Amino acid sequence: MNQGRFISRNAQYWRNRPAIIFNDQTISHGDLDTRSSRLANALIGLGLRKGERVAIQAWNRPEIIELECALYKAGLVKVALNARLSPQELIETVSNAEARFLFLDEAHREGAEAVRTQLDCVERTIAMGKRYGEDSEYETLLMAASPRNPDVQMQASDLAVLHFTSGSTGKLKAAMQTVGNRLASLRKVVMGRMRANAGDVLALSGPITHASGMFIQPFLFQGGTILLHERFDPEQFLSSVERHRAAFTFMVPTMINMLIAHPSLHRYDLRSLRQVSYGAAPMAPARIREAWDALGPVLSQGYGAGETTGGMVLLATDDHARALREREELLLSCGRAFGETELRLLGDDGQPVDAGAVGEIAVRGPDVFAGYWREPELSAQALRDGWCHTGDLARMDDEGYLYIVDRKKDMIISGGFNVYPTEVEQVLYRHPAVYEACVFGVPDEIWGESVMAAVVLKPGIQANADNLAAHCKTLLADFKKPRSIVLLEALPKNANGKIARKALKDPYWSGHARRVV
Repeated sequence: MNQGRFISRNAQYWRNRPAIIFNDQTISHGDLDTRSSRLANALIGLGLRKGERVAIQAWNRPEIIELECALYKAGLVKVALNARLSPQELIETVSNAEARFLFLDEAHREGAEAVRTQLDCVERTIAMGKRYGEDSEYETLLMAASPRNPDVQMQASDLAVLHFTSGSTGKLKAAMQTVGNRLASLRKVVMGRMRANAGDVLALSGPITHASGMFIQPFLFQGGTILLHERFDPEQFLSSVERHRAAFTFMVPTMINMLIAHPSLHRYDLRSLRQVSYGAAPMAPARIREAWDALGPVLSQGYGAGETTGGMVLLATDDHARALREREELLLSCGRAFGETELRLLGDDGQPVDAGAVGEIAVRGPDVFAGYWREPELSAQALRDGWCHTGDLARMDDEGYLYIVDRKKDMIISGGFNVYPTEVEQVLYRHPAVYEACVFGVPDEIWGESVMAAVVLKPGIQANADNLAAHCKTLLADFKKPRSIVLLEALPKNANGKIARKALKDPYWSGHARRVV
């Protein structure tokens, strides 16, 4: 079943109940169905056909949800872009996807217009209003189209989403999530991770173009309400949860860290919260204890990736309670595989490792992606013998709890966003003073990990850390920029003459119980 049909069914079941609350505006399930159908028909009327790509770059807004619903109904492919991408990254991502249309909010319109001539594939950009619902190109497009669901027929194998990330080589790549993958993700949430009742409220303040957005369709499917925040502000979030009696939320650990450290936390009534789900980055056990004490027995952790269409391993609230009561080491675990996911730990020979040994996490199931967009070699590396190889190393105890010990690749997770060292290094190397560069993640109390760069300058050319940071700022999204840069006389090398990233990174992790915090 096309997920767009669920939106129309919701309108029949809960027409006047709120589907989205944003600032002081409420969009009912009936309104969401009508507006997304209008948008779907408008896109079809403009010549888009099943399987073609539509991109959007915006801070959290109801239009992102409307567009996702519309694309399901029209059989089109969503290309959701991080709102923090630089104009250069926008060019690369949109061009790679060959998106024909690009939707933009007010904050991103000027940046996109500046590089419009380099977006060869884009036939049209569509601007939203500064405020939801106000006169704009977006609203004009909707109002001129039919409110009837076009209900384009979809198959499980049809492409639904291109989920972009940078590869471990710094090369842009997109995980192809199919209609079947997204339905499997919906089942995972509804049956295991976030079961809700009609009318329950889910508060989202992280970017819904990423992990937070994976809960939207499953929650709407259950008749729930999305309490949407443009960005995360602890004070506003607390006030909003209290006012709207939110029962659920999803956060990255950075957000939880900021929330429990906020001086106003205990002035708000948060008793409506039944589950605070977190993921997209690991969380230190000490911080988990603090959050449990501050927020109550409501924590639930998930581990997954774009390649697995969301969480596939779950450390449930009961697991947290057990860990804090009698088995503290469980706080180092990301949980157990749940739903339809099968999980194995494999050695370098591709065979399952012995019990308790470290191996690469490999999974299979209906949620495993279809490969990387137009990258057959990368797809073949990730998808082997029916299993998706994640690149993460872990061990498993005799009860099936998974403990991630390191990353096979050198990816950094900072504030819930993936940062690949090579991508940052390539930008550093574009500075005329840089001779060598090595980028790695170091522990950070707020962000989990922060990006650090060790740089050797070319002889006779002057530069300092501030110069290099300013250079990175012009070419990278802010979450990818090095937070600290150290200038060295030389970088350590291994026997093959390659830069020894581990030798630079390890001293910063000395004394930490896990390789990521």
